[in-house]
Amino acid sequence: MMHRLYQGLTTLGGPLIGLYLERRKRRGKEDSARFAERLGRPARPRPAGPLVWVHGASVGESLSMLPLIERLCGRGLNVLVTTGTVTSARLMEQRLPKGALHQYVPVDRMAYVRSFLDHWRPDLALWAESEFWPNLLAESRRRGVRLVLVQGRVSPKSFAGWKTVPGFIRKLLSGFELCLAQTEGDAQRLAALGAPAARCLGNLKYAVPPLPCDPGELERLRHTMAGRPVWLASSTHPGEEVLCAQVHAALAARFPGLLTLIVPRHPPRGAEVAAELRRLGLTVALRSAHEPLAPATDIYVADTIGELGLFYRLADIVFVGKSLAVGGGQNPFEPARMGCAVLFGPAMDNFPDMVDAMRAAGAATEVADAEALTLAVGGLLADRQRTQSLKAAALAWTEAEAGVLDKVEAALAPLLGGLDKRHARP
Repeated sequence: MMHRLYQGLTTLGGPLIGLYLERRKRRGKEDSARFAERLGRPARPRPAGPLVWVHGASVGESLSMLPLIERLCGRGLNVLVTTGTVTSARLMEQRLPKGALHQYVPVDRMAYVRSFLDHWRPDLALWAESEFWPNLLAESRRRGVRLVLVQGRVSPKSFAGWKTVPGFIRKLLSGFELCLAQTEGDAQRLAALGAPAARCLGNLKYAVPPLPCDPGELERLRHTMAGRPVWLASSTHPGEEVLCAQVHAALAARFPGLLTLIVPRHPPRGAEVAAELRRLGLTVALRSAHEPLAPATDIYVADTIGELGLFYRLADIVFVGKSLAVGGGQNPFEPARMGCAVLFGPAMDNFPDMVDAMRAAGAATEVADAEALTLAVGGLLADRQRTQSLKAAALAWTEAEAGVLDKVEAALAPLLGGLDKRHARP
């Protein structure tokens, strides 16, 4: 009943959906050059042979699936990767291995969904995390596409919401033959909502290799920063940049030449962030504007896409954003994988199990507020031995968690093994 209502609304609401998409396009949230893909009109031919379709909503989901995508391509399979955001599309263009291609996921309106599936005809679909598009899932299932949920995630808040429509979520999840959850808690919540064969083999974010960087640019910036005490605030959200500026101001006299690196989670905010920090009396350089990183620069705002690997290599001390001024948290595994001394605030709700494991292993330190962040950064800048100890603990923990990819691939092996026969079906 609920799904039929949803299908009817998305069909009759075509004009409103069109207006909404046009508004997003004007705001830069849709890719004008590839907008037809969002309407189910493909930009590339379908490769011959079996096709595995991997869907991740945005940057985090798609990046977590990269190691698995590489394994699939290593088996000689064609892989179609879909995401919904402009940033994720750009990253996938840079990071996808040979044998994989990217398209934008169609908007969940039946006409677009059918056009997309008519063209791509996937044999197996791997959906990441928690983006359940009803029309896309139902039509895929109707056409005989085998569905697997990978990196399944249902937060306690989402779980409470889904429980208000139990029949609807049960029907959505029943289309998946296998549900591989990120954590044991996610597996329990998925099972309670009706997901078949829900279990946890580990978090694929643990299998992600170190983020890449440009070696030449790394050497250039190392030379530019030589001799300066440095710390990094990564993936920051509104309000956190000012807090980091306050940390800088509190420590600048104690550590002459202190350089604070800030990488906003959303690069288009870079100019706004730089202007805000300049109003505080700080000397700020904006990377996207090619402003030079000079000896007098207090804060370097790196508002570029795909360069976190570069800045994690430049800073031993890293604060992970969206954990102080805003809740939820960003992925702390990435800086730990680079062997950084990791700090984060108390609001890491998106990564509860990961955060607990990191704290237990001594691989990260939680700070309660801006004052505690100042004390933590200052303490690490003053104590090189302590910093090296945290760096080593972080790296050792990430390496110990790296076996999850083999477990996930083994669980998928029965489905992957029969793809040739399924592809030959009428």
